[in-house]
Amino acid sequence: MKFAFFTLGCKVNLFETQALTQLAAERGHEIVERGADAVIVNTCTVTSVSDHKNIRAFHKLRRDNPDAVIAACGCFAQIDPERVGATGEIDIVCGTTDRAQIIERCEAAVQGREAAPIPESHGYELLPAGIPQGRTRALLKIEDGCNNFCTYCIIPYARGRVRSLPPDEVLREAARLCAAGVHEIVLTGIEIASYGQDLKPRLTLTGLLEQLLAAQPETRFRLGSLDPRIIDDAFCERLRGFDNLARHFHLSMQSGCDSVLRRMGRKYTSDEFYACCERLRAAFPDCSITTDLIVGFPGESEEEFQTTLRFLNKCAFASVHVFPYSPREGTKAAAMPGQLDKAVKAERAERAKQTAAALSEQYRRRFEGAALEVLPEHPAGGVWAAHGRYGFLVYLKGEGVRKNHPVRVRLSTLYKDGLMGEIIE
Repeated sequence: MKFAFFTLGCKVNLFETQALTQLAAERGHEIVERGADAVIVNTCTVTSVSDHKNIRAFHKLRRDNPDAVIAACGCFAQIDPERVGATGEIDIVCGTTDRAQIIERCEAAVQGREAAPIPESHGYELLPAGIPQGRTRALLKIEDGCNNFCTYCIIPYARGRVRSLPPDEVLREAARLCAAGVHEIVLTGIEIASYGQDLKPRLTLTGLLEQLLAAQPETRFRLGSLDPRIIDDAFCERLRGFDNLARHFHLSMQSGCDSVLRRMGRKYTSDEFYACCERLRAAFPDCSITTDLIVGFPGESEEEFQTTLRFLNKCAFASVHVFPYSPREGTKAAAMPGQLDKAVKAERAERAKQTAAALSEQYRRRFEGAALEVLPEHPAGGVWAAHGRYGFLVYLKGEGVRKNHPVRVRLSTLYKDGLMGEIIE
């Protein structure tokens, strides 16, 4: 059969779609972009805007594939299966714990036969890490679920509680990716800082990283988004000696104002967050510390917003992803008083982005003239985009650039969201 895949949302969804693509190929199916017998769409539900994007995608996929079986899986399908089905575009609805069976259900639907019932599962969903075409960088999902229940977030209800991929499976998958020629592995999950909470014997993310980094010393490992509380003295002391750990740490902040953090249900203060940044810089000099920021949270005053802007400058982030708050039905924050109008949120988002742009420029200028090994990944408007050990892209010119062949470069001037580099080796 011919299978097509469509992904909305985060890197975890991207990993899961890559895994489904691999499973379909292993069952002898052809992966196509059009003319499919079956289409699988992996949905997102992090905000109400995401829900609308899902529905628009359903309509477009049906228009483009009028005769195909279309299946929806993922967070939106888990949270609101009735709404998914009510669109009239989706033939099969799965959730977030039964994706491995969705290929078989699509096969049965295309062939007009009944699929076997899906057994209920509350454990970790084992999916193979997809090996990307060209084998440059790969995602490896090590954890699913979240126990934090922040007031603005629906994901714990969509994904469930923390579940960890057993360490021997993590090591096995990493070894398989490395053997296939992958040079960088990005460890991802819904809340990877909680890795191992459900394991017996318990193993922390720090302990898992020690094993991974030692087992694959020639492969760079990059961490996905981290709860800042994972950045303790043990994390820094035990991992600082591993050269193959990317010097890029994305700490989930959301606000730099303590009163807003409390309303969000975050479990740290701004002082504690800043201490984590200082620990990282002491252990990993020049590291990229990046973050997420929600502006216009319910009740956020101009003074609270100004406190957050000052905190951005204090932390000197290498990059900040700015999001205006979007109410998500079913969360505590959506029912809070003091909802701000779109114009206020948009104006604050623009001011925060201006601050973030200035910080990014300041950080990247430090590297002008520095030498760095980078991994070319894809052409980008006449140049190649490449990844180094830090959190910014390096752009390369020249006929000697080849995908998945590491090169040493001299960084020169700022370019787009990164720096230009010239090959020196």
